[in-house]
Amino acid sequence: MPIVVCGNVFVDIKGFPDHKYIPAGRNSGSVEFVHGGVGRNVAEDIANVELRPRFVSMVDDTAQGTDVLEKLKKHKVDTRFVAQVKDGMGLWLAIHDQTGDIVSSISKRPRMEAMTYLLQEHGDEIFRDADSVIVEIDMDKEVIKQIFHYAEKYHKRVYAVVANMSIASERRDFFQSIDCFVCNVQEAGILFAADFDELTPQELSVELLHRVKSARIPSMVVTMGAQGAVYASMDGEIGVCPAQQVDVRDTAGAGDAFFAGVAIGLTYGKTLGEAAVIGSRLASSVITVSENVCPRFLPEELGIDIKTGEQ
Repeated sequence: MPIVVCGNVFVDIKGFPDHKYIPAGRNSGSVEFVHGGVGRNVAEDIANVELRPRFVSMVDDTAQGTDVLEKLKKHKVDTRFVAQVKDGMGLWLAIHDQTGDIVSSISKRPRMEAMTYLLQEHGDEIFRDADSVIVEIDMDKEVIKQIFHYAEKYHKRVYAVVANMSIASERRDFFQSIDCFVCNVQEAGILFAADFDELTPQELSVELLHRVKSARIPSMVVTMGAQGAVYASMDGEIGVCPAQQVDVRDTAGAGDAFFAGVAIGLTYGKTLGEAAVIGSRLASSVITVSENVCPRFLPEELGIDIKTGEQ
């Protein structure tokens, strides 16, 4: 049975300077056009663990949209519920500094009407046999409501990721219906209207425990870049997951890979701490390779037993 991923597809335009990045200056370097979008990235990351995710999304009705679909199919992603429509994909422009970190970005979001139609017409078929459901929590409200409706109808666990935290923070009531929410420390600060940047991982893990209990969010995992990640749940599970030490090429997509690992782990019976370790392994594999290399794992390499995993 598949993990169902509901999210968007973007075309990522990424710029890399040849030398030290000068924010107010002209920077020579390279520009890459790659397939992106949080939902698309997560679906591909799950497929790279030799699982067969079912992707619910939209792409443009152009050759570029067809190219996205063909690449996903090669990764063995189920794309039967990806609609090809006008303005079905978004655009994301990202500027990186000389270390590979993103220093500036801007995005154009896709239209969501086709997603609404897909869920209305095929919701039962999409969700009935799912192992779990992954959702981009900042999609249109009506889309999110439909996803939660089917998840509740078929008793599926929901794991949430975010592309735009400013939008997602306006939907705080949704977070109580999520089994686990994964974000970075800046996004957590937006959600809770607080500044966590100066906290150590140990301090943030304690603070996160208080916050999830107060907000009644079942569980959260918060990434802290090179400092690793912290996690906490309403039932008292709390901890720190150190980051793996690797040579960084490009940090774009690392957060999506981390989330994919956490969702896979939780779907198949791992604790929050164990799932965070899986997420760290997937993220470290992404940031050390080029776009043309697809790091792959077998489930057993990550300590996952699909047959005996808890549902």
